[in-house]
Amino acid sequence: MKKLVAYLFQSCGKYSITMIIFFILLILAPSSYCQEDKYYSECVKPFDCGNLKNLSYPFWRDGRSEICGFEGFKLLCVDDAFPAITIENKDFLVVSVNQSQKEMAIARMDLLDDPCPDDTTGFTNITLTSSPFSFVPDFYTKFSNITLFYNCTGLQNSPLRFVCSVDGEEREAFYGYDGLWMPECTIKVWIPVPKTSLGLDDLGRVLRQGFNVSYKYEEDCVKCSESGGICGTNLTNPGFTCLCPGHPYPDSCPKKTGSDPNIKLKVGIGLGASFGSVAIMCILFFIYIRRKKKDPYAPSSFVSQTNTSDFSSKYDMERGGSVYGVQLFTYEQLEEATNNFDSKKELGEGGFGTVYHGKLQDGRSVAVKRLYENNYKRAEQFMNEVDLLTHLRHPHLVSLYGCTSRHSRELLLVYEYISNGTVADHVHGERAKPGALPWHTRMNIAVETASALAYLHRSDIIHRDVKTNNILLDDNFCVKVADFGLSRLFPLHVTHVSTAPQGTPGYVDPEYHECYQLTSKSDVYSFGVVLIELISSMPAVDITRHRHEINLSTMAVNKIQSNALDELVDHSLGFDSDYAVRKMINAVAELAFQCLQSGKELRPTMDEVLETLMLIKNKDYDLEKKEEMDTLSDDVGLLKSDPPLHSPDSVMIKWKSTATTPNASG
Repeated sequence: MKKLVAYLFQSCGKYSITMIIFFILLILAPSSYCQEDKYYSECVKPFDCGNLKNLSYPFWRDGRSEICGFEGFKLLCVDDAFPAITIENKDFLVVSVNQSQKEMAIARMDLLDDPCPDDTTGFTNITLTSSPFSFVPDFYTKFSNITLFYNCTGLQNSPLRFVCSVDGEEREAFYGYDGLWMPECTIKVWIPVPKTSLGLDDLGRVLRQGFNVSYKYEEDCVKCSESGGICGTNLTNPGFTCLCPGHPYPDSCPKKTGSDPNIKLKVGIGLGASFGSVAIMCILFFIYIRRKKKDPYAPSSFVSQTNTSDFSSKYDMERGGSVYGVQLFTYEQLEEATNNFDSKKELGEGGFGTVYHGKLQDGRSVAVKRLYENNYKRAEQFMNEVDLLTHLRHPHLVSLYGCTSRHSRELLLVYEYISNGTVADHVHGERAKPGALPWHTRMNIAVETASALAYLHRSDIIHRDVKTNNILLDDNFCVKVADFGLSRLFPLHVTHVSTAPQGTPGYVDPEYHECYQLTSKSDVYSFGVVLIELISSMPAVDITRHRHEINLSTMAVNKIQSNALDELVDHSLGFDSDYAVRKMINAVAELAFQCLQSGKELRPTMDEVLETLMLIKNKDYDLEKKEEMDTLSDDVGLLKSDPPLHSPDSVMIKWKSTATTPNASG
């Protein structure tokens, strides 16, 4: 044995002195494991922060090692007061923390004592798209928004008025609940508040109650905790580490094998294992040197394996029963829920997959999206949709319940089931009947869809497949915009994303199709087609129409330019008999005309589209009619008095060119 050890030392010594160092470390390792790891000793103890008690991972604070926490969860602690946390460069008070539910209530610090922000960065909304936090899944059932309007004029008599400095000048401001429209104001900020706080008499009190967000961190934490470890962060090689009593491990602590009173035997086993490890390492090192001498240009298998595993490691976060914070379903669960994907349960079919109606064992009705292929591209698309949807919370966006693992035999997404079909079904599909979808309902659909798309754009997300088949309706005909399979995060530092055109014929932005330049204005163009469908009850593409009118967008632009809107509109909506309906349809047609401009710089942003639709919807047409009657002697001339729609200049809101503006106005 001694000769073997001497030989191994001699052989290893020929090639590297590091082998001797490695041997010494292995000899010393067993004795070091007898001591409790210092980071484990620190992190195993919970800590207090202000008036919040017994906090632990992922939270940490000054005076506590960063190893004990997770990036983005550092707290600023003040005695006997709520702690503070910074999220997306904004400071929030942490009102409460529920670590078992992974939720906390937070309130914006910059608006608590004074609703006037200190600087222009305060005039912004909260998106939570680039942080480990997101609005809770049932957010819009428990919370609403207070809207703060700044830079206003003509509000002297309003009891909800206050004064703020904007760009160094004292300007009026106003506040009210979400949905209120104040055309006299140029700046709007939405602040979530509990629905139980319906009184606006004390704005500061309402804002201080805060709103709930959920948070996520490394999924390995569950596995680590179950093994008896403490979750932590590896600062040397950034990532998760499981802090165990003797030594940190990558994901969980090793199973305990029981105590052994014979310390000498343990040391002997440790030494034997060390000698064995040295022997194996020397042999492998010896083989490596021999092979390298034979072929110094031999390719490295490690490099190729690393490259091919990049995608796998990037998305390998779904262990522990969830991915990105949503539930993981097994293929078998969803197969059973859809009766083996029965064709009778098909709800629809799109470019990336088929959607089935299903019923889970817990009684929930769901829509299961089954991607066509389980390959690299589809898996990437799959994870993209999961990541996007878990960050988005809006009353008019469809909710994601969960998905299968990317390792599943098929990639499946599970959504809330929306029972009343699509807008396409009701406007020109199998559910379409004259008068069944009246104009006021269509107007609400336009407003709610625009609200959802404007929210996406404010979150720096482009839908890329806006169409009436992707606008779902519940039993009350409220909108749920669906299918983010073609969505892509819109980089903040560029004005467009160059990508191969994707989408549905009849809705695709011509500039995007020709130049491969995707911007938020591409969604605006598609929404313009949706508006025309709502006023005409015609599909976006119909090959039975005249060759110059197969595309509804082309047909609509020609009709509006030639002042022939009456040839486009669905007259069953009351266009000929109802003054208000006629005025509203004319105004919506003007707006659609703006959206369908070939050059993106001529189109409005979705925020501007939403503002215009709200003006059209809320305008007092009875008053307008009375004013016209005072100046016209013949009622017959009323419905013929609308200005011609030759030019987009007559639109109700004058927006500025945004050709050079990045982000959602690109």
